Amino acid sequence: MNKLILLLLALTVGGMSSGMSYAAPLPFSKNSEKKIEKAIAGDHRTESNKARNQYRHPEETLMFFGLKSNMTVVEIWPGAGWYTEVLAPVLKRRGKFYVAGFDMEEENTPAWRKSSYEVFINKIQARPDVYGNTIVSKMDFKNKTMIKQEGTADMVLTFRNVHNWMKDETQADAVFEAAFKALKPGGILGVVEHRAKPGTSLEDMIKSGYVTEEQVIILAQKAGFEWAAKSEINANAKDSKDHPAGVWTLPPSLRLGEKDKEKYLAIGESDRMTLKFVKPGKPEKKKLLQKLKLKK
Repeated sequence: MNKLILLLLALTVGGMSSGMSYAAPLPFSKNSEKKIEKAIAGDHRTESNKARNQYRHPEETLMFFGLKSNMTVVEIWPGAGWYTEVLAPVLKRRGKFYVAGFDMEEENTPAWRKSSYEVFINKIQARPDVYGNTIVSKMDFKNKTMIKQEGTADMVLTFRNVHNWMKDETQADAVFEAAFKALKPGGILGVVEHRAKPGTSLEDMIKSGYVTEEQVIILAQKAGFEWAAKSEINANAKDSKDHPAGVWTLPPSLRLGEKDKEKYLAIGESDRMTLKFVKPGKPEKKKLLQKLKLKK
């Protein structure tokens, strides 16, 4: 039996055994893994950002989501660009990388949002050798869009943002719906978020910055996603989640300043969920085979 037949059987059996309508994931590319490792160690990253690898596990997280260097990827609300530092160089040559940031045309845009956006733009403009092919788009809550060509993304990623969207009744729903529209059938949504204890009220989630896994799954499934997998890569058993200034008590924010600083540094960054969702449907067969690069 040739490689192509074996592959198609594996995809079919994988999809049937999971009970889901998407193709089983392909083996992780060693080439992509090497590119992730190189990006993480790159000289464009500050030592302080590299020091946070121990809490954020970028290599393991992106491998869990299935990132490959030839994908079209969207990062929602990149903040200061911590993950952008890794994603941009991995995707620069063979892939396509969008950052769906703040909409500066929104009415009553707060000063902190404008400042954050300016810092991020200055960062990517300063290193065109790293970020030169990065496409800056915007998260449009009103129209529930994040890229112009809907249905073209292989992967949408968001890191520690869901609690921000939940402050507005409609924003969280709008983001998940926009992610669904942006993805191809079979595309992946990867979510990393501060994890609340089960049963935490919506009010406490918004106040503390910690969100329950159940709430994230509800938001994703409401938008049409199927839950594919979870990982404990970013778990932190030291985090009690009952801090006086919520998640911002912990590093890197350390909102209490010098008060009990050593205590919170010893805890480290927050306990986090790492969830993978899929947009139902199968990728186009032709494009799938192109990615595999099977030899005759």
